[in-house]
Amino acid sequence: MKADVVIHRDFRIADIDDRLYSSFLEHLGRAIYGGIYEPGHPTADEHGFRRDVIELVRELNSPYCRYPGGNFVSAYNWEDGVGPRSERPVRLDLAWRTRESNQIGVNEFVDWCKKANTKPMLAVNLGSRGLDDARNFLEYCNHPGGTYWSDLRRKHGWADPHGVKLWCLGNEMDGPWQVGHKSAYEYGRLADETAKAMRGFDKSLELVVCGSSNSDMKTYPDWEAQVLEQCYDSADHISLHMYFANREKNTLNYLAKAEKLDRYIVTIGGVIDYIKAKKRSKKTIGISFDEWNVWYHSNQQDKDILARDEWPDAPHLLEDVYNFEDVLQVGGILNTFIRRSDRVRIACIAQLVNVIAPIMTEDGGPAWRQTIYYPLYFASKYGRGYALRLVADGPTYDSDEADDVPYLDVSAVHDVAANMVTLFAVNRHPDSALDLDTRLEGFAGARVVEQHEMVHEDLAAVNTASRPNAVVPTSTSDAKVEDGRLRATLKPLSYTVIRLSV
Repeated sequence: MKADVVIHRDFRIADIDDRLYSSFLEHLGRAIYGGIYEPGHPTADEHGFRRDVIELVRELNSPYCRYPGGNFVSAYNWEDGVGPRSERPVRLDLAWRTRESNQIGVNEFVDWCKKANTKPMLAVNLGSRGLDDARNFLEYCNHPGGTYWSDLRRKHGWADPHGVKLWCLGNEMDGPWQVGHKSAYEYGRLADETAKAMRGFDKSLELVVCGSSNSDMKTYPDWEAQVLEQCYDSADHISLHMYFANREKNTLNYLAKAEKLDRYIVTIGGVIDYIKAKKRSKKTIGISFDEWNVWYHSNQQDKDILARDEWPDAPHLLEDVYNFEDVLQVGGILNTFIRRSDRVRIACIAQLVNVIAPIMTEDGGPAWRQTIYYPLYFASKYGRGYALRLVADGPTYDSDEADDVPYLDVSAVHDVAANMVTLFAVNRHPDSALDLDTRLEGFAGARVVEQHEMVHEDLAAVNTASRPNAVVPTSTSDAKVEDGRLRATLKPLSYTVIRLSV
């Protein structure tokens, strides 16, 4: 089988926002406690943060990390997580039916971000709380001193302001499961007034309002239209969420779900343009896809834990163990974000450690990379620059999700400063290799300098604490440039990264 691709230096989609490779940590399961924070662990630093986890996070070079939720934030009182630890209250978390010790709060999280080479993307509670608490939280975090809230931060031991610039106004407020769930009109009005109050403090803030929790919501996509009708002028981004599953054990249908993701982005892009025109606005709202990942492996375990009704501390919730098949899915998701980077300016994998995460840990034991760590690592490392608009022609298949799904899922990024072009390619075909023939226009003298491949005979293969390298990328040298054409053979069900010096 053959797939033809044309790449032209001047055919650009967008300058990719580095924040496309951001992440997410919620007070859920062992994401915080036993994930990033475990005093007494052999690698713990003087503040209780696991150094082994920090090293793995730093490798991902995640520009921002969203915190503290997630569903958790909709009934969270941020004041519970500041001040002397001995005085912090233990609360019940209604979202995940667990106990929250509040031993980690915003100040500790900002400290962890600095260690992990990332920046905080903070969410305010617009479920059980509202505008006043949001502006107080902002003042506590960002004002230098001389006021009640800023002086309280200083009293707590953080003299310098945190300077948080990126804020989420609530979480999934379209969801009936959300504490403080609201109609689109109610939420849009609250988001608008909260945004105006926060901008009264700092006009340079970037604010993200809630879009749909997923594209199967009954209110989608009218929710986005109604919300933006109320707050278009005061918002910068609208959030979207989507999770992927293969409960039917049908690989081709599973991998075709990236087509659904693409339609989701295109649809909301159209809603944005509609409201922009209606408002006679010059501004284009961006999409913040701040929750995305594969999520289904742990569903039964989660049901069993929550059915006990014990309100446990940091239970093993949402601990999906990812397999090789998920590598292909995550690679396709990232390719979609790159190809739609004119719309998607921010994206956060959900989550970062233990909870549906690329990094796993054992309490008191090792940390390791899950299978999906690697496509995220490659995209974050090499997917910065200009997204190039490709013309691809090759074999397709019909699926439950869409017809004419290409077996070749490919994106390309031109890093002008480094004189490099990187192709990220997924061959979805279960049996046949794809002979990739790529015409390089405007890239005279291009040569292959690096090639990585992920392929495994067992789609169910996983990485574990005892076998952390069962599924890893390998370096190969199949790709060649001859007569201005890049040629390579993509193995069946494989993920490939090809780097060209241009």
